[in-house]
Order: sequence, then C-alpha cells, then structure tokens
Amino acid sequence: MNHFPLFADLKGRRVLVVGAGPVADRKIALLLAAGARVVVGARAAHPRVLARAHAGEIDLRLGEFNPAWLDDAWLAIAATDDRALNRKVSEAAAARRLFCNVVDDPELSSVQVPAIVDRSPVTIAISSGGSAPVIARRLRERIESLFDHSLGALADLARRRRPAIRAARPGLRARRAFYDWLLDGPVLGALRRGRPDEAERLLDEALAQAAAPPRGRVLLVGAGPGDPGLLTLRGLRALNEADVILHDRLVDAGVLSLARRDALLIDVGKAPGGRHEATQARIHALMVSHARQGRCVVRLKGGDPLVFGRGGEELQHLRRHGIDYEVVPGITAALACGAYAGIPLTHRDHAQSLTLATAHRRGGACADAEPESGRTRAYYMGVERLAGLRAQLLAGGLAPDTPCAIVENGSRSGQRALYATLENVENQARRHAIRSPALIIVGEVAALGRELAWFGEILDGEPATAATARLAAA
Repeated sequence: MNHFPLFADLKGRRVLVVGAGPVADRKIALLLAAGARVVVGARAAHPRVLARAHAGEIDLRLGEFNPAWLDDAWLAIAATDDRALNRKVSEAAAARRLFCNVVDDPELSSVQVPAIVDRSPVTIAISSGGSAPVIARRLRERIESLFDHSLGALADLARRRRPAIRAARPGLRARRAFYDWLLDGPVLGALRRGRPDEAERLLDEALAQAAAPPRGRVLLVGAGPGDPGLLTLRGLRALNEADVILHDRLVDAGVLSLARRDALLIDVGKAPGGRHEATQARIHALMVSHARQGRCVVRLKGGDPLVFGRGGEELQHLRRHGIDYEVVPGITAALACGAYAGIPLTHRDHAQSLTLATAHRRGGACADAEPESGRTRAYYMGVERLAGLRAQLLAGGLAPDTPCAIVENGSRSGQRALYATLENVENQARRHAIRSPALIIVGEVAALGRELAWFGEILDGEPATAATARLAAA
C-alpha cells in the first residue's frame, strides 16, 4: 500500500487553492461540497471562479503566489499549468507540514485527491496514487452502477437512529444482523420509492421486536484454487459475515485479505508429514466450540470443500453435534488448473469423460488405472507419489506415450505447467523440481495445453515434434 487512505473533515476549515482555471474550479466545487472555507490565489481568474467570488462562496486573491496565503490552512491544492509555480506551492506547504495536492503531478504531491462515488454520508474513494488517474475514473464509473442512489438516505437514517439501534440490539452479532436487514430488507425499498416516513415506521417496528439470541452456524466455503478473483460472490459474502475463519494452509493470502477486518483468523492447515488426524480433530472441536458461542464460523478450504478436502467428515461432525451449516462451493483445482494451463478436460475429439481422483488414499491404494479411450484423469495430491502413480497407470494398460501435464500453483502468480508423457513425466518433474501444490492431468487432452496455454510458465517435457505428431494423429 503506497498511500494511506484517509477521509478528511474540512467543514469550516481553510483550504488554499492556487490557480483559478477550469481545473481549479472543479477542485473548488468539491471542497465547497465538503464544507471547506476556500481561499483561491491566482494571477487571473476564470469567469466561473470570479462568479463564485462575487457570490461570496470563496475568498479570491489575485496576484503572485505568496506563502502567507497558507496561513491557517489545513490543506493546499496547486492547480496551475505552471510546474515551477506548483513546485513553489508544494515546497511552501511542506515547510509548514501541510498536505499538498498538485493536480496531475504525483511527484510534487504529498496527498492525492481520489475519484469519488458520492452517496453521502457514504463516500467511496478510488485512487491509483496519481499514477493512473484514468483507470481510477473508469473504476469509479463501474462502481457507480453497483450502489443504489438511496444508499445515502439509508446511511443517514441509520446515523440518526443509531442510539435506538444500539439500545435495542446491544449485542454485536444482533446489531450486525439488524444492519444487514436494513440493507437487504424493505427499508431501502421504501426510501427508493421516495417514502421516508414509511422507512422510519418499518425501522421502528423492527426495533420493537425482540431480537432472537444469536444462533451459531458454520459455513463450509471453497476458497478456490488460489487466484482471489476466482472466489465466488457467495464466498465473498461469507467472509464478510464471519466472526471466526478456520483456514487451510494453502488458502491464498489475497483471499484472506477479503475477510472482515475484525474476524478471528485461525490457521488449521495440515503441514506435510504432520499428524493429520490430530489436526482434523482440532478443526472439529473449534467449529463446534465457536458455533455454540453463537458465532458465525467460516471453514475456509482450498478449491471446493467437498472435493478431496474432508469436508464430508466435517459436515457429519457438525450434524452429530446439532450445529447448523451451509456449503458454499468453490472452483476445484482440476477445473482451474485445466483452464489456466490451456487444457480442456473434455473435448469432442479427445475426451468424453473425466475422472477426479486422489493419489493419497487410506491404506495406500491408488486411483483406478484401467485403460479407457476418451477419458481424462485428474489426480490430486499426487506429486509426492508420482513414481507409484505412474507405475500403476502403466501396469493398468496405459501407453507410455500417453500425454501428461503437471500444473504447479495453478492460477497463482507462480504457476508452472509441465507437458510430458507418462513415460518421462517422473524424470521431467524431478528435473524441474515440481513441488506441491500441483495437479496431474493424464489423457490426450493434456497435449493440447502445449498449443492453448495462456498463463504462467510452460515447461516442456518432451520434444515439440512428438507432441505435434500426436495431435495430428488424433
């Protein structure tokens, strides 16, 4: 984070604007809307700025810049087309320890003015730190469409009734649930229809009803394969509902950063070589304990919670202990790794079925190795057992030249995709030091990744001519 975001209360406080052209006038309008006392200094003034001065909206001073103009100011803005003058303003402000924004000049600025979505008293600010203001404005346009224009009226109503809400809902969970109801329920609809009295009545009726004691629950949420952009919208909402988040070791830090700032984060990941059964018992105990205290618990699992993640065991434990639960699916590793490595897991010409399997099973058994044309196999947790998996697949009748791919860190910034054959995949994985987390894809479609890959680093495990010949023959 290159800049600390800050919302300044400028009501009744003096702000100096140096410059009086159209750009300066736009800054003046924003400052006046925020209630600032605006002093404008310039050699000459645009007619709109002169009109503001004649109307008594601003204090206009014509002439050369004088550092004394900064006396009693809380903020300075330089909005001239003279960089030397802008530098003088910036340096004079810095000498007085005043923040200064120089329009379109981040090098001279100690503070940036963001693009704004105004739903007063709710204000959303977007900043690129001055490096790409056009991008910030484009993002503002998109965000504008997401927020109802009645949101400001709702926030103002909530501000005025805050003491009553706190009195009627003294518990944090109950109060948060009430605010969720305000956003999602009929009050916002009444405000949208221009009926503020009806909105007040609906709010009072809701407060008069006794709040039910908070009932704890567990949300089993799939965090996806790593890229935070692949988290589902329902998963994002769950992270913002959670009081407690029990997360796996491989859940990306970018996903965790989307959670509520005051949520309790507990790492319950299973380290390689650790006592997994003991760790799982701890997860079960934590889910039940926090839920029984009336908390909303998110059990955040990489990929999809019910695909090779012991999610089913966790649901059974919750059901045995009478805990309410919900499952929020996530994008499982096979889907993400295939997509990010350019491998269509099914294809009309090459694969009509898909098997998801794990190379890590109780008793050491391996996945189905029976040969079958037109089938794609995706193996989870198989890198450490690649030698045994390869041997079983060959023994089961798969040809040594069967295409294979291993996708390491699928969808993450460090993704590497190795394209090889069943015959040489083990040696090539060792050569390139492939490590977990990684997914193994076996089948004719794996060869297509060499042609269709679009993300991350590509590692070639066989001559391109052999792969090309195989595709041509298929």
